[in-house]
Amino acid sequence: MDTWGLLMDGFATALTPMNLLFAVIGVLLGTAVGVLPGIGPAMSIALLLPITYAMEPTSAFIMFAGIYYGGMYGGSTTSILLNTPGESATVITALEGHKMAKAGRAAQALATAAIGSFVAGTIGTALLVAFAPLVVQFAVSLGSPSYLAIMMLALVAVTAVLGSSKIRGFASLALGLAIGLIGIDKVTGQQRLVFDIPLLNDGMDIVVVAVAIFAIGEALWIAAHLRRTPLKTIPVGRPWMGKEDWKRSWKPWLRGTAYGFPFGALPAGGAEIPTFLSYITEKKLSKHPEEFGHGAIEGVAGPEAANNAAAAGTLTPMLALGLPTNATAAVMLAAFVQFGIQPGPLLFEKEPDLIWALIASLFIGNTLLLLVNLPLAPMWARLLQIPRPYLYAGILFFATLGAYAVNLQTFDLIILIVLGALGFMMRRFGLPVLPLIIGVILGPRAEEQLRKSLMLSSGDVAGLFNEPVAIICYIIIVLVLIAPFLIKAYRKARPQSALAAVAAGEVPGDGSVTAEETHVSPAGSNTPEEDNR
Repeated sequence: MDTWGLLMDGFATALTPMNLLFAVIGVLLGTAVGVLPGIGPAMSIALLLPITYAMEPTSAFIMFAGIYYGGMYGGSTTSILLNTPGESATVITALEGHKMAKAGRAAQALATAAIGSFVAGTIGTALLVAFAPLVVQFAVSLGSPSYLAIMMLALVAVTAVLGSSKIRGFASLALGLAIGLIGIDKVTGQQRLVFDIPLLNDGMDIVVVAVAIFAIGEALWIAAHLRRTPLKTIPVGRPWMGKEDWKRSWKPWLRGTAYGFPFGALPAGGAEIPTFLSYITEKKLSKHPEEFGHGAIEGVAGPEAANNAAAAGTLTPMLALGLPTNATAAVMLAAFVQFGIQPGPLLFEKEPDLIWALIASLFIGNTLLLLVNLPLAPMWARLLQIPRPYLYAGILFFATLGAYAVNLQTFDLIILIVLGALGFMMRRFGLPVLPLIIGVILGPRAEEQLRKSLMLSSGDVAGLFNEPVAIICYIIIVLVLIAPFLIKAYRKARPQSALAAVAAGEVPGDGSVTAEETHVSPAGSNTPEEDNR
C-alpha cells in the first residue's frame, strides 16, 4: 500500500471515539504541564507510563503524542506571560514574547505562538510522512565535525547579535560555558568545578538554570525597582492579531519550520539550535530591527514555529533509527520497549497500524491545540492585570516548585537562589542573559563532539574541517565575526572615495555631491571650482 493509503488508515484508527478522547486528554495535559516551569512533557510521559500498562499501545502513544505537542506549546505561555521558560526550547520565546506582553500585546504573542505551532507542526508532520527516509539518510551521513561546526555557529551567531556590545555578549556566553563545565568529565571521570559538593557531579539541570536566570532574576529586578516606579497593571490590549501582525508573522512561521524540522531530525539536534538560528534570521531580515529586544512579533513567530517543527523532526530518528534526540523522545522510546516494540528500520514494516495512527494523531493534536488555545489567548493575557507584587510572588512560587520538581532535591533550591542572584546582577550590568543559557545548553554538547572529532583524527586539528557541512559553517562563522568590521571600514572609506572621485572629475553634471552621498555636512559638499565661482 502506498504512503497516502497508509496515512488514511492511520486517520481511520486515530479518529475512533476512544483514541480521539485520548488525544484530547494528551493535549490538555501537555498544555497544563507545559505551563509549569520544570515539569515538561518528558516528565509527564514518564509519570504516566505506569498507568498505561493496561492500555492498548495505539491509544497510549496517541496520548503521549498529544502530551508532547501540548507541552511544547504550554511552555511558550509562561515564557510570554511570566518570562519563565517551561522548557529549554522556549527560552528564545521569552526574549521577545515577554516584552510584547509588557507592552500590552500578550494576546497577539500567544496567538502567533499558537498559529505558528499549528502551521509548523502540520508542515513538519507532513514532511515526516514524505521525506523521513531522505532526512534520516542525511542525518546519518553527518559526522562529529559537522555537528561541532553547527553548534559553534549557533553559539557565535546568537552571541554576536545580542546585547549592547559584543564584549558583554561573549562575557555572558563565557559564564554559560563555565556553568556547563560543572560536573564529572565523561571521558576522564575527573570532577570539574564541583567544589567538593557531590550533588554537583551530575552538572546543573538546564531547566533549573533557565528558571533561575529568567524567572528569579526578573522577579528580583522588578522588586528592586518597585519603590522607584508607580504600581500599575499591564494592559491587555486588543484581543486578536491585526492585519499587520499577520503580515509580519507568516514568513517567520515558514522560515522557522524550515529550520526546525531538519535540526529536529538530526541525531545530535533538538529544538534549541533551530530556535536560536530562527531568531537570528528574523532579526537580520526584519524591516523593523529596532523592535527586537523591545517586543518584535517576528521574534516569537519564528522560534515558536521552529520549536514545533523540531518536535515533528525529532520523531524521525526515534521511529526510523531507534535514536532519541531529546528527553521526551527517550521516554517515548522506553514506552515502546515497555510494550515489547523495537523502534528501528523495521518498525514501519512490523507495526504499520501503530506508526501511521501515531503520525495521524500528530495532525489531529495540532488541530486540537489550535482550537483549544487560540480562543484562550485573551483569557491567558488577563493574568497580566494582576498587580505586580502578587504576580511575581506567584512566579517565585511556581518557579521554586518547578525547579524542585526536576530532581526533587532541596539543593536545587540553593542553586536557584544563587543563579537568580546572578541573573539579577547580569541585568544590573547590562549583560544579555540569552548567551548564558545557550552556553549551558550547547557547551557540553559541543565539547562532546569536539572530543569525538579529535579522537577520530588522532588529535589532528585538520580533522575538524574534513566535512563539507563543517567547512560551510566555519566560513559563515568567520563572516559573522568580521562582517561588522568590514561594513564599518567601508562606511568610513566611502566619503573619502566619493570626494576623490569629485576631485578627479569623475562625477557627471556640475560636480556637486550631496551631503547624503558623502556623509559630510552640506557646507563641505561643493567642489573647489564651485567655491571659486
